[in-house]
Amino acid sequence: MNKQIVQEDYKLIGAPISAGAHVGYRAVQWRMLLIVMFCYLFYYTGRQTLGFAIPGIQAEFNVSKQLIGWVSAGMLWGYAIGQAINGNLGDKYGGRKIVTAGAISSSLMNWIVSFSVGYKSLLVSWWLNGYLQALGFAPGSRIIANWWTKAERGKVYGLYLFAAGMSSVVTYILGLLVVDTFHLEWRWVFRLPVVLLIVAGVVFYFLVRDSPEDMGFKRELDADADNEADLGVSDIKPETSKERYRAILSNLKIHIGGVALGFNNAARYGLVVWVPVHFLEATAKLGEVTGINARWITVALPVGMAFGALSNGWISDRFFGSVRWKPIALYMLLAVGATAVMYALPVSSIWAIVVLFLCGFFVYGPHATFWALVPDLVGRQRAGTATGVMSTYSYLFAGLAEPAIGHLLDIGHNTALVFMVVGACCALSGTCAILIKR
Repeated sequence: MNKQIVQEDYKLIGAPISAGAHVGYRAVQWRMLLIVMFCYLFYYTGRQTLGFAIPGIQAEFNVSKQLIGWVSAGMLWGYAIGQAINGNLGDKYGGRKIVTAGAISSSLMNWIVSFSVGYKSLLVSWWLNGYLQALGFAPGSRIIANWWTKAERGKVYGLYLFAAGMSSVVTYILGLLVVDTFHLEWRWVFRLPVVLLIVAGVVFYFLVRDSPEDMGFKRELDADADNEADLGVSDIKPETSKERYRAILSNLKIHIGGVALGFNNAARYGLVVWVPVHFLEATAKLGEVTGINARWITVALPVGMAFGALSNGWISDRFFGSVRWKPIALYMLLAVGATAVMYALPVSSIWAIVVLFLCGFFVYGPHATFWALVPDLVGRQRAGTATGVMSTYSYLFAGLAEPAIGHLLDIGHNTALVFMVVGACCALSGTCAILIKR
């Protein structure tokens, strides 16, 4: 790589520019991404285990699926409130401290959840856990935005969301081990998986750094029409929290993207929370089907989600020239078809594994591209706050959908109805995404 290109991208503080310096930077850059991915690989163990505990909770507390839906909604709305606040904290104090605090405090809150004595204590403690979980994603996104430029954001956010998707895989496997292999009561679903989150949080704190400057590098601004200089952001004079929020809330495309993401996340959590219930109840009624325990079919969902996120972010850079709305709308259209097929399939069908994988693949895939869109719209310095604002939309919508799905399952006595709701949400998300057209 020649000296001119290196100088346009990066330089070492107090050292001459060289190709070797750039290679050193590149290695550190990838290391920071992998550390963030490692930590987030275990983050969902703190918030996606509820589906595996629902049958036990219903039996012990004698509550309906609609009321369980409100428990899930409480967590999602706690997460939404946290995103609105904690994204800005990541911009202000750095993602390293905030992400670590979230990992440890959420793990402790999960243990508190496991000691719930009734519906109200479960509702309140799970809501508080949602807020603590929100200390993770937006501050982590800010670290990535600090280390990577626009030209590669689709790819790296795809990798970040791939780690999040694999976190769902880890969570599903651990949840199934607790209820299906070890035959422990539902409370252990909230106790055992989060031990890994504590370990990941500690490792993250000691290895990650918030920005290139913290490692002795100085990152040059992108030579691009939408870099921070053009957006009025200065590294020399940092913005106040009020200035960041004012700039972001006046950006119409952030709100349009937030609504599109909201419908998408309603679809995602419709699957994450209620697909385990769909297959757990099927196992209780039918036993083992076609030689496969129906409970383990559920793992196909998060595996599909992980690879969907990896693919959508990549194709947004490779085939759509970093135009983010196109791959989002494409995957949402394909998700409508996949959920319609899943609704029609009997739970005993071997094809359920394939179609459930595709549901996860197309529903969750655009998440990577949504988050890559954020720094494109507002710049690197505002990325944490803007991510928090869009994520607030995301979880407000998801929270509204949860009790509605629970009520529908109560009155319809057919857990497959969740796939119809998910398909409708995907159609609305894709329609809104077209309006972004950046």
